[in-house]
Amino acid sequence: MLIDLHAHSTASDGTQPPAQVVRAASDAGLDVVALTDHDTTAGWADALAAAQQIGVGLVRGIEVSTQHEGISLHVLGYLHDPTDQALLAELEHARSSRETRAQRMVERLAPDTGLTWPEVLAQVSEGTTIGRPHIADALVARGVVADRNEAFASYLATGSKYHVSHYAPDPVTAVGLIGAAGGVAVMAHPFASSRGRIVGEEVIEQMAEAGLAGLEVDHRDHDAAARERAAQLATRLGLIATGSSDYHGADKSNRLGENTTSEAALRALAERATSGIEVWWG
Repeated sequence: MLIDLHAHSTASDGTQPPAQVVRAASDAGLDVVALTDHDTTAGWADALAAAQQIGVGLVRGIEVSTQHEGISLHVLGYLHDPTDQALLAELEHARSSRETRAQRMVERLAPDTGLTWPEVLAQVSEGTTIGRPHIADALVARGVVADRNEAFASYLATGSKYHVSHYAPDPVTAVGLIGAAGGVAVMAHPFASSRGRIVGEEVIEQMAEAGLAGLEVDHRDHDAAARERAAQLATRLGLIATGSSDYHGADKSNRLGENTTSEAALRALAERATSGIEVWWG
């Protein structure tokens, strides 16, 4: 069984609508795909409808953006209650901060690139969490850069003069909120140093104490050494090892199914969920 537990749609920063992501997963030969948009479950209904029509399995999830001492890290949540008020309040706080942060970044970019806020909004689907990828798409549309990768490597890099920080919960808090909402938390790409600074293992230990269930071991931003380190840490902490593509669609080279999760691992994760939201097995 081919299972990919990390994919994004236009509900956050992907380039395909949720239903199209599910169809793409089926076309790629996957048996199960997880929709894990940043800080939102807005794509769940359309993804489930497509999964039921096509017959491909679906895990409904989310990717929560968190920060620890200025270091950005992501926590995947699976099968949680999408109406849980405590988690929703935290996500809304983060989404609001991301939007005002995006506006401030556009203000900084405007004198040098001519970029305007309406140009960014033109790249955003209704109900989508606005973020740097949409600024990147606007810069591409304006002809300032060739693609998202160039935008993130230059204008939108963390060390850029245009960069603005935003609110994000602490990862230990996020793990607790996902668990309290009946979901299961997995830390995404924990040792992806190419993305920037990474947290020490002591932070992951604290997340495990708060209820973290798994580590995303197999990911394209993990080299062989990082995968081995993650696998050993997962074993030491009793965490479930997963693998995923982190698919975003057309503007990233990540391909559905390039890294996968075992059926046993998914079933072990699903057994820990208490929300009543279940894996649709297709």
